[in-house]
Amino acid sequence: MSNESIPDVSALLDFVERQPRLFVLTGAGVSTDCGIPDYRDVRGDWKRPPPVSHQAFMGSHAVRQRYWARSLVGFRALASAHPGQAHKALAVLEQQSRIASLVTQNVDGLHQRAGSRRVIDLHGQADVVRCMNCDATLMRHALHDELGRRNAEWLSLSAEVGPDGDADLDGHDFSTFEVPGCARCRVGILKPDVVFFGDNVPKARVERAFDALADASAMLVIGSSLMVYSGFRFARQAAKAGKPIACVNLGTTRADELFDLKLTTSIGPTLTALIDELETV
Repeated sequence: MSNESIPDVSALLDFVERQPRLFVLTGAGVSTDCGIPDYRDVRGDWKRPPPVSHQAFMGSHAVRQRYWARSLVGFRALASAHPGQAHKALAVLEQQSRIASLVTQNVDGLHQRAGSRRVIDLHGQADVVRCMNCDATLMRHALHDELGRRNAEWLSLSAEVGPDGDADLDGHDFSTFEVPGCARCRVGILKPDVVFFGDNVPKARVERAFDALADASAMLVIGSSLMVYSGFRFARQAAKAGKPIACVNLGTTRADELFDLKLTTSIGPTLTALIDELETV
């Protein structure tokens, strides 16, 4: 891929070459090429209604019926996704010892599947389910198998899928959808082991990410609008500490005024071109 086809890749190349220990923060934009939609448009506005909140999920059986029915249909898009150009390029940057730590706001696990090892899953991983009473965990596919056995008629449905594996099934009656409880304690609510809207990122995870930022020489934001505070705070801290910040994102971000370099361009091709240039230096 030629340098000329990717605007400003030379500026990004210069940034990466001058910074020996990058703290990388990624968002939904790195996974859109993998068939997983993102949450926001180029202006940073919601494309669809916000995902279910932690409070609504925990407080209503009807909300959980709706969530798991839509998830049973829609989560297949996340489960079958494969790492894209961006994930592969970031894994190469780590192998080249250019990335000290990668913090992702995504829950799809694609960075690890691409080969990245220094990953902090800020919002958790969607393929794990946790009991909110006894803390037991199980793999999500096992729960989906059980949901399918109990609700076989839902398996034939298809619908447009959201970024969190939520299928657009509005208009359906969810009142008869069977949702099992925890098989160990028999009373607990099963919830994906991810941070829902309205919930807090575990303190230890946040501290680990801030420690990684403190150890880095610069920050690189990839595919995130940073509209959610859980990600924005790292850009704010990097700026406060005087660390240079670069960003590759197709739209507006909450931290645009903090960036030393911003590339408003396609993420996968840009990072692939960056790797090509680094390998020829």
